[in-house]
Amino acid sequence: MNSAKTKVLIVDDSALVRKIMTDILNSDPELEVVGTAIDAHAAREKIKQLHPDVITLDIEMPKMDGITFLKNLMRLNPLPVIMVSTLTEKGAEVTLDALDAGAIDFVSKPKIDVSNTLEDYSDEIIGKVKAASKVRVRRYEANRAAAAKNANAAGGKAAAVPASASKARHFKTTDKIIAIGASTGGTEAIREVLEKLPITSPGIVIAQHIPEYFSKAFAERVNLSCAITVSEAKDGDIVLPGRAYIAPGNKHLLIRKDGARWRCKLSDADPVNRHRPSVDVLFNSVAECAGQNAMGVILTGMGKDGAKGLRIMRDAGAHTIAQDEATSVVWGMPGSAVELDAAVEVMPLPKIGSRLAFAFAENGEAA
Repeated sequence: MNSAKTKVLIVDDSALVRKIMTDILNSDPELEVVGTAIDAHAAREKIKQLHPDVITLDIEMPKMDGITFLKNLMRLNPLPVIMVSTLTEKGAEVTLDALDAGAIDFVSKPKIDVSNTLEDYSDEIIGKVKAASKVRVRRYEANRAAAAKNANAAGGKAAAVPASASKARHFKTTDKIIAIGASTGGTEAIREVLEKLPITSPGIVIAQHIPEYFSKAFAERVNLSCAITVSEAKDGDIVLPGRAYIAPGNKHLLIRKDGARWRCKLSDADPVNRHRPSVDVLFNSVAECAGQNAMGVILTGMGKDGAKGLRIMRDAGAHTIAQDEATSVVWGMPGSAVELDAAVEVMPLPKIGSRLAFAFAENGEAA
């Protein structure tokens, strides 16, 4: 056994999935599947025996479901976990629960033709496992999760942190737009940013690497915890203040100028940087249409998508921000942006939402 390899434990009740995942991961010289488990109880014993670096975890399992096991694991013995979820609306909701509980990322599997589909995404699976092996794992905070669930059940939207006086740069004109891009770890990062924005914020457009079925559920979930209104973008939507528009899975989101208004445009064009939606596509369109009237934010994510686009935004006069390495789940996208000198500011995630709120504080004077 090569101790330099990343050790992976596969937890799935399907023998076919365990076999396919094992073959895919073992095909990479830097990875080694050290064991498999059919359910959560077997997984606990394998974790004690094998000390894996990364776990792939099925959501639907006998005896104990994947979410319950994940919460216990992240509370007692946090490890990087990649969830394996079906491409359904129900699967999307449960996967978002898993990300909230501390899972690093997820791999989608269909209910039919599992073999061919998983093999088609072998590069993505390998990349996500490698990225997970390097992340900072957070413990599951049961109190926070319970509070969020209670707030959602009550049907009330959270109040955002009000904009107030600040030494940060302010923008006085009203035709502003904020563009945000993210990937791995982005669902939680985006939520944290948007929760701090007041309803007086400019319109916000977001590209998060996410598959079909997931984007609508993600937007609805984030909407419950924000003062602003968050929704999945539709073709032709007018970008209004106090609203955020999230690119649908498998669609590029672009912004087009329509007189004095911004409109969302959805596109089925080829993936860019292997992604659709692509952050670069969104940022490029915002740079072209909005120039200095925009702010661009690139958050945690694997790869380089969005880095060049953020540089183009900066060159067009936009104020640009990159999440720092210490608070990023994966510092691939923001790190690449920093390497290109695309970010005017680099800051920790907890400060980004407040920075945007202050920048567009009502009646704020330009710095």
